[in-house]
Amino acid sequence: MSLMNTIAVRLTLFLTCAASLSMAQDNPIALVNGNVFNGVDEEIRRDVTVLINAGRIERILETGTPLPAEYDAIDLNGFYLMPGLIDVHTHLASLDQARRALESGVTTVRSASVSAFQDVALRDLARSGAIPGPDVIPAGIFVTPDLGETLLADPRLGALVDGVRTDDELRLLVNINADRGAQVIKTRGTERAGLIDNDPRKQVYSRHQLRVIVEEARRRNMDVLVHAYGDEGARAAVLAGARSIEHGAYLSTETLEIMRDRGTWLVPTYVTIDGMASNSSSALLRLRGKMMLPGLEKVIRQADALGVNIATGVDTNYGPTSLSRISIELEQFVRLGMSNVKALQAATVSAAELLRVQEQTGRIEAGFEADMILIPENPLTNIEAVQDVLLVVSNGQIALQRFPFAVQ
Repeated sequence: MSLMNTIAVRLTLFLTCAASLSMAQDNPIALVNGNVFNGVDEEIRRDVTVLINAGRIERILETGTPLPAEYDAIDLNGFYLMPGLIDVHTHLASLDQARRALESGVTTVRSASVSAFQDVALRDLARSGAIPGPDVIPAGIFVTPDLGETLLADPRLGALVDGVRTDDELRLLVNINADRGAQVIKTRGTERAGLIDNDPRKQVYSRHQLRVIVEEARRRNMDVLVHAYGDEGARAAVLAGARSIEHGAYLSTETLEIMRDRGTWLVPTYVTIDGMASNSSSALLRLRGKMMLPGLEKVIRQADALGVNIATGVDTNYGPTSLSRISIELEQFVRLGMSNVKALQAATVSAAELLRVQEQTGRIEAGFEADMILIPENPLTNIEAVQDVLLVVSNGQIALQRFPFAVQ
């Protein structure tokens, strides 16, 4: 089967599934008999009913309140309902990857670049209701010195065959992304950790170059997220006006204090380095990961203590064998001293603020998008419960339902 035929078959299957869900959900939905963590309050609201209509949370009622006849009721059996998870550093580039992200409980993502604007297409499919989600804030292609095969993503990129380094080249790539539908820009402050011949501490773009990228992105109403492990590259990005620093394993106290004072976000992607230390096929990279982990743990603890804004991202394309999941990142945040509430907020209401969608999603409240997950135990006392997702509601559609367990 040709590549195009394979893509067509997968899209047909995905859209057929989504269409059948939509047909089954013509009526508004009532989620009854649930315990709710709304993303904001540091307590559980017990025995409530959440009404969903036209993709949004219509009302939240005490259980026992009579339901209008047109609502289809789903009994939550006293399980725990919370906002859908937000992953602010993904590389979703296929329908299968989007489905796996959604089934893990992730209902909103920010792309951290793809090879050929697949994230823009996924955004449009979710917006149209053709797939239940996740909602995607796309970054398009990476603003990086050498594009490699990504040159094939748009004919205009031919002008950048020799690199992306001058002010004009940087502006051109930002604008190609904007023209193709990107909503944020991803660029580089330091080299990669996962390439043997790279040193993640080594700065790539200067503060001036990063400032050019930020200013051009702002002109197109876009924020900038910056890949930066090393302190020098990260600080240059912060001073240039970056919205968030991704990874940050070598950040100094001074840089963290500047981030706090400027409102710059940290996205630690802890599970990425942990995975490299545990699972890389390269002994050198496993050693590098083991060396980096203690420093990253120190950065996360210090950032939390200083009051730096922290959000969850796991730097993955949600491959079928990967354990890089937001729920695992939350478990690590708690292990490193963050409260359960604050960790959960890093994946919900706080992450929504980073993405500037805090008036749309990230909490369970009337008027917000119906993006919710159901888990079997109280996440305020057992953070690992978030790993066992029983129900996913995305944009008001039931995207996953694994219960009831008993035959009716």
